Formats: sequence, structure tokens, C-alpha cells
Amino acid sequence: MELTLLFSLVAIAALLVLSALFSGSETALTASNRARIHHLQRKGNRRAQIVSTLMETREHLIGAILLGNNLVNILASAIATSILISFFGDLGVAIATVVMTTLVLIFSEILPKTYALTNADRVALGVAPIIRIFVALFSPITRTLNTVVAVTLRLLGAGRGSPRITTASEEIRSTIDLHAQEGEVIKHERDMLGSILDLTEVEVDEVMVHRRNMFAVNADDPPSSLVNQILSSPYTRIPVWRDDSDNIIGIVHVKDLLKALHSHEGSLDDLDVSAVIGEPWFVPETTSLRQQLNAFRRRRAHVALVVDEYGTLMGLVTLEDILEEIVGDIADEHDVPAPTVRALGDGSYIVEGETTIRDLNRLFDWSMPDEEAATVAGLVIYNAQVIPEVGQIFTFFEFRFEVLRRQRNQIVSLRITPPPKPQTEAS
Repeated sequence: MELTLLFSLVAIAALLVLSALFSGSETALTASNRARIHHLQRKGNRRAQIVSTLMETREHLIGAILLGNNLVNILASAIATSILISFFGDLGVAIATVVMTTLVLIFSEILPKTYALTNADRVALGVAPIIRIFVALFSPITRTLNTVVAVTLRLLGAGRGSPRITTASEEIRSTIDLHAQEGEVIKHERDMLGSILDLTEVEVDEVMVHRRNMFAVNADDPPSSLVNQILSSPYTRIPVWRDDSDNIIGIVHVKDLLKALHSHEGSLDDLDVSAVIGEPWFVPETTSLRQQLNAFRRRRAHVALVVDEYGTLMGLVTLEDILEEIVGDIADEHDVPAPTVRALGDGSYIVEGETTIRDLNRLFDWSMPDEEAATVAGLVIYNAQVIPEVGQIFTFFEFRFEVLRRQRNQIVSLRITPPPKPQTEAS
């Protein structure tokens, strides 16, 4: 009798350990970092390969773990009930229920799941070879159970599975934001990573230099005047127009012009500037930054002219414009100062109208929409549906916009007051 009791207690303990193994494995394998496991797999880690294989057949994995967990828990409870009935009669059923529920809850559920959750990758790599055996062992049963579940769901009209709620891009973005909140990624790095993900969504007309701000030269000017204009500008690639400022006939590179000057003899007015003008490259305004960046790389070019659906010139986009969308402003000693943002003591900001909404959102972590307008002036005009007068105040998206300066129909300067930040309760 004593030997039988001892054997039964050892069996219960072993079954509780198996239950803890199943519970911890379920948590670890589902909570493991897929990116880190993939990295280890690429480095040749065999356990990481097993984890990846198990996660590819998640339905069979979860089915095998649940099946094993329920089997050992029921078996342990049955043995404990049998022992306690022999000592306490019918009351042993109630005692066994209370004792086994407590033991399973503490030692086979909460404890292993908590540890596995805080050490998911390590536990997943450790238990993967063992769990693989159980998955293979229970495979016929789990396949049958999965078929029963699928048929039942179909009969209930629930279908099988559901589309992914988030895309890979959204998942990566959420991961970046999470690490930023935890302090593992600084704001500038978060903005850079987020901007890379945005390259497919942002179009060239949102980052281009508008034609009104383009520096271009007239091909009909005397060569000496053209040379002076080009060499005195802060740019290395300059559009050239003829007859009309929208009629761009080419792009001149300063380096090509300097080579021509170096080999030229005689008066500058005899220089053939047209010989160093390259063919213009026109791209539609709907081209995404990712497509344009790839096109720049393929063509080994740095400048493209942006046109609308009617072929009308809208502006100019450069390789630097796209790179600045990723890394922020890139300035050198020849750059023209960009639109500025000046903070005021009351929490508002003086902003130039041509400042882009994306730059403001990135700078201050705002969430102003940029679907209908690229600049803050455009946002105000679009939502106001009028050309505002100086002094007019509008409130859109919880932001307060006050028009400070206007030149003809263009908003030159605004005062923006963002919504107050939510107060956090003191701990």
C-alpha cells in the first residue's frame, strides 16, 4: 500500500511537471521574438530552426500542447482523486478538486507562464526539441481535432481564420513605437525608421521644390550672364528654360560648365552653353518616393522635374529631397535657409506657410493630416475653403491656426497652437 501511494505521488508530481512544460512552452513559443529567432536561424542555430518550423504549423503546435496539457492534468487529478477517496471516502472528491486546482494553477500555469513570458526566446529555444516530439506524436489526433473544429466553425458560419489585422509595415512601425516608449530607440532614430516605411506612401509632389521657388536660368541670356548666374547660385544642377519659364529644355551641371570654361579660349560670350545642357527628366506627381529613389539609382541621376497629369510643370525633386525625408535636413555652407519654426512662451509656434505638415508632425510628434495638403498653409486653405485674411483664426483637428501674414493669395506666416497634452496622474 505504501509503495503504491509513493508511486502515485511521484506520478502526480511528474504529471504536474509535464503540465508546467506544456503551459510554459505554449507561452514561450507564441511570445518569442520572430525577428530574433529568424536572425539566430540565419546564423545556423538548429534550435531556432525548430522554433521556426513549429511556428509555421501553429495550429498543430497549439493543438498538441493543449492535448498534452489536458491529458496530464486530467490524469493527475484522477490519480489524486483515487488516493483521497481511499482515505476520506466521497469527501475525497471535493478535497482532490481543491488540492489539484491549487497545485495546477500555481505550479503548472501561473509559475511556468510567468517565467516563459519574461524569458520567451530562451525558453522557446530550450523546449523546442521536446515539444517537436510531442507534436509529431500527437499529430494524427490533432489533425482529426482540427478537422472537427473546422467543420464545426463552418456549420456555425464562422468560417476558418480571418484576414491579418495589420500589415508587416504596421507591425514594424508598432514595434518601433513600442521600443521608443521604452527608451530603447531615440526620437531621431524612430523618425528615420518611420520615414523609410513611409517612402511607398509619400508622393514626390509632397517633397518637391515648387516651381515658384525653383532657381532656373534662361537659355536666351548671353553666355556670360548665364555663367555668372550659374556660378553664383548655391546649386550644382540647374534647370534651363527657353521662351517660357515652364518650358524646361534641360539641366546644366556646374561641373560640366567648369570643364567647358577650362577648355574655352576667348570671350565668355562666345561660349556654347547649350553644349553642356543635359536632357531634362520628367516624372509624374503621383510617383512615390520609393519609386523615385529607385529610379534615381537606376538612372544615376540626382534631379527630376515633376509634372501633373496635363504635363504642366509643378516643381523639381532631387535625391537630397528624398534623403532628407529619411534623415532630416541636410545642410551645407551653400544651402539657402529652410523655412523656420519659432517657439513662443505660451506653447504656440510661429510657422512659415510653406513648412510641410510632415516636417511639423515629425518635429513635434503631432498628428495633423497630410492627405489633402502638403504644407501647413495648404492645410488651412483646404479646410477653410477660402483664402484667409490676416488675423483670421481657425480651429481644425484640435489645432488653432492664426494667419499672421499674407502675400497676395499666399499665406506666408501662421501661429499654430497645438492641443494641450493630456495630464498624467501622479503616482
